[in-house]
Order: sequence, then C-alpha cells, then structure tokens
Amino acid sequence: MKGYTKPLLLITIILLVDQISKIWVKLNMTIGQSFKVISDKVMIQFIENPGMAYGMEFGGEYGKLFLSVFRIIAVIGIGYGLVYMVKNKYNRGFILNVALIFAGALGNIIDSAFYGMIFSESTPYQKAVLFPEGGGYATFLHGYVVDMFHLPMWKGTFPTWFPIWSGEEFVFFRPIFNVADSAISIGVFLILIFNNRYFKEEHVEKHDVNDEVVED
Repeated sequence: MKGYTKPLLLITIILLVDQISKIWVKLNMTIGQSFKVISDKVMIQFIENPGMAYGMEFGGEYGKLFLSVFRIIAVIGIGYGLVYMVKNKYNRGFILNVALIFAGALGNIIDSAFYGMIFSESTPYQKAVLFPEGGGYATFLHGYVVDMFHLPMWKGTFPTWFPIWSGEEFVFFRPIFNVADSAISIGVFLILIFNNRYFKEEHVEKHDVNDEVVED
C-alpha cells in the first residue's frame, strides 16, 4: 500500500465532504433557496444541474445519459492512470492532483447515478425526502447533480464599447458549484501551473535510472 495512502486519503476526504454537503442541502433546502455566509459575497444557493459542471447543461435526456456514461468511462480511465502513476513512482504532487480530479469526477457521478433513485424530487416549495415510499424522481444515471456554492464576489456592468455584452451586467463569480467541481478545477489548475516541475523531475529520475543501468 506504500504510495497509495495519501491519494486514497485525499479521495476519501473529498468524497465525504462532497456527499455530506450535497445530502444536507438536498434534505434541508428547497430549489432556489439561498442564505448568506459572508454578506452577499459568499452564499449557499441550492440548484440542481442536469448537465455538466458549474451549472452548464448538455443536450436533454439523451445528452444526460451520454454525459453520465462518459463520466463513468473517464473515471475508470483516470483511476487506471492513477494506479499506474503510483506503481511507477510519478511525482507525488502530480499524483495528488490527479487524485483530486478523480475524486471530483466520482463525486458528481454518484449524484447522476443514484440521487434520482434514492431522493424524491426537490421543488421550490418542497424539500426532498430520502428513500421516499413511491420511489425516487429518476432512474439510474438520470439523477441531477447538486450544486450550492455561489460566490458573486464582484458585480458591475460591461462598458458600452465592450463587444457582444455591451451594457450587460457582469458578475464574478457567476456559476454555482459544489465540492466535486472545486476538486476537479483545483487539480487541473495545479497541473497546468506546475507541469514543468512535475515532468522535469520525472525526466531527471528516468535519466538517473538509465545512467545507473549503463554503469552496471
């Protein structure tokens, strides 16, 4: 298990925090309900996302099914890659970043795969019920992803000279997201920022191993 401990611990923590926060919101809030955490800059606002990350949607019923299947295939691929990286002793920081992406993708798959089967429908007037008598609101792989973090840190208006959105309201950060989305974004961001360091160290390690083989 050497080398697997930290990635597995990180994945477990992300999944627990993600699912606990989603289940709490699902059972205690109605669709569209919100409350302020830090003035109006940091808010909890409950929405359900039938499509992609950060509230984006994708192609109706068939699009939803395709996206769910694609997510499962992607997670299997990422999981296989993660095992390969640990076995071949890739850079530890890189492995942990991939673990973040894996945990985030898996967290949203859980929603899509099972929430429709175990929860009643959330509405603007009624909170969801866990394991309702009449069954859930959707079938396997057709559940909605729960989003709740809203950070409208700054609001303004695009200047009149700005193309396309001239004069329209601008909000940063507009999308509503969850812990899983954050894990994916942080993992990808860190890989982009530190990729030179990760792969430079990998190249140096392989070069050292080859030198040792030649000397033997």
